[in-house]
Amino acid sequence: MHEEATSSHNVDGDVDPFDIDHFSSGEDNDVVGSYKESVYDKASHVHIQFYLGQTFGSKETIKNLIKQHALESRRDIVIVKNDKQKIRAVCRGTLPKLSEPSGPHEPSSLGKGRKAKWVRSSGATCPWVLYISTTNEEETWKVKTYLDTHKCLQTREVGVATATLLSKHITEQVKADPNMPLKALQSHLSQKFEILVSPGKTLRAKVMANKKIWGDYETQYHQLRDYLCEVQRCNPNTTVKLDVEADPNFENSTRKFKRVYICLGALKKGFRAGKRELLGLDGTFMKGPFPGQVLTAVGIDANHGTYPVAYGIVEAESTASWMWFLQCLGDDLELQANSNFTFISDRQKGIIPAISKLFPSAEHRYCLRHIHENMKLQWKGKAYKDHLWQCATSTTVPQFQKAMGDLKKFNVACYEWLNKIPPQHWTRSHFTGRCHSDVLLNNMCEVFNRQIVDARDKPIYSCLEYIRVYLMKRIVNVLKVIDTCNGPLTPTATKMMDTVKKEASKYHVVWNGGERYEVSGPWNDQCIVDVRQRTCSCRRWELTGIPCKHVVATNWNMTLNGASVELPEEWVDPVYWLSTWKEMYNFKIEPVNGSMFWHSSGCPTTLVPPKHHKQIGRPKKKRKKTGEESSQRSGKTGKFPRGGNTVTCDKCKNPGHNSRTCKGQGGPSKDKS
Repeated sequence: MHEEATSSHNVDGDVDPFDIDHFSSGEDNDVVGSYKESVYDKASHVHIQFYLGQTFGSKETIKNLIKQHALESRRDIVIVKNDKQKIRAVCRGTLPKLSEPSGPHEPSSLGKGRKAKWVRSSGATCPWVLYISTTNEEETWKVKTYLDTHKCLQTREVGVATATLLSKHITEQVKADPNMPLKALQSHLSQKFEILVSPGKTLRAKVMANKKIWGDYETQYHQLRDYLCEVQRCNPNTTVKLDVEADPNFENSTRKFKRVYICLGALKKGFRAGKRELLGLDGTFMKGPFPGQVLTAVGIDANHGTYPVAYGIVEAESTASWMWFLQCLGDDLELQANSNFTFISDRQKGIIPAISKLFPSAEHRYCLRHIHENMKLQWKGKAYKDHLWQCATSTTVPQFQKAMGDLKKFNVACYEWLNKIPPQHWTRSHFTGRCHSDVLLNNMCEVFNRQIVDARDKPIYSCLEYIRVYLMKRIVNVLKVIDTCNGPLTPTATKMMDTVKKEASKYHVVWNGGERYEVSGPWNDQCIVDVRQRTCSCRRWELTGIPCKHVVATNWNMTLNGASVELPEEWVDPVYWLSTWKEMYNFKIEPVNGSMFWHSSGCPTTLVPPKHHKQIGRPKKKRKKTGEESSQRSGKTGKFPRGGNTVTCDKCKNPGHNSRTCKGQGGPSKDKS
């Protein structure tokens, strides 16, 4: 009986083609019936089958197959015997029993002369049974007894359908789409197995699937040293530093994790090839069960794109953690105390003293968006933002002083507040121009943080591995764009030069017969260009490394006067050349083996996760949006927040609540007399 059933069963569900004319006669009902039966068997989703004499290698395999068979067949199969030598599974499904109704409960809607049949369930009388035991000769489990006939009804409440078993069937879906809604997973499981799955069980199954995909939070700390050694072994010239909490007991076999820093060798070489000494610094919070901050150092490539250099995980965004991170970064980039480097960050209390202490000669820019957010606490509105932006974008000191004077006339208190911030930290008029960039916003770090947002809720080395894989794929994506580019400059630099050329056509140039030119244009814009010193009094050429409109107009005038001069593109700083861009991404990040191929670090102590105190309430996974960000996002959807409006209750006519939440807190209704 079993051989016939299995021979008609097809896992793929394929149906052999047939001639429809063969069934046109009513005399072939038996053939039609047999065909329908074979189709039903082939379409069946019960893939796990047993037979007499079937052998297995382990007891765990048998138990998993029994549970899987019960899930697919939708039967209440349980293991009643489970020891070292034998396993016995039976079906406890109930057998339907038909009996005559009696008593006053006989339904009257069946009509006169019709007899009703009541379905009553008896005890667990299903004959299905499976008995497997070990053989005497070897450690092999063999099916000794198997009755595969079910006489019970299928059920939608299968006892073996636990969250652990269901998690194995959603692993691929969760891995492909980690943000898949819970209702979609619940619907997928219910339709696949035709069973009832509660939202709570679906949630537990998803958590287990994520744990299987990304690993356990606590266990990954034990393997962190091996992972770091593997990254360093596969990527030459990579810097990896691990810091642990100080333990007064030196004989303790465990060490508590504190910080980790990674600077991949390919990114280190690529940043040096970029010739731009500018880095943005920022931190973002971890979202897992263990607290921490992801610190990042991100530069700018030749095409004005982000170029991450180093990253790490620390206990908090404090002065001590930033000091440690910047010391590691300084060692990798060979920065000294007198290095003329440029950093840009927000005005976080920990990072400002760390930079001033480690690199006192460095230029530290403050992100203008962070300054504006602090300004909005007292002075809101677009007028204040425009004044701030006018002051920050001024490229010369006279222009800056005039813009500050306009702000003073507009609001003295705001002027005094902004004047307390040293101008060398936030306005272009006081920037040195050593890094050939006039950036005012720390957008490079914001862009990078957005790309790694899915990594911050993963276990420790899965988070680090997610970042490494993203960086490896990013280099490949940029190389594909580079292969399509032509010309001496990068695409972004080419667009900037095209804009400058359009503006330069409106300017008039007067030559003094030497190395200087007087360039004048609309709105009383008159500057002096020194060709030998490669400077312009507007300072844009000095700040950005790209010739301004005055310089381009001078270049054209020199050509008209018969001077032997290069094209304006050749006056662009090498940081914007296409060859520089190619050289930056010529260094590749090497792949890393899986955990089963890692070499042991050989450290005698075991790394354990940091101490964590569970916070009250549901943990926040999203950062708080500012008012400006919320309004911008709402504007894209065609809706704006109702800021400043107060809800009035329709029942009691009092403000502060609506009619749905009204509990009489507003007193009697004003409409009542």
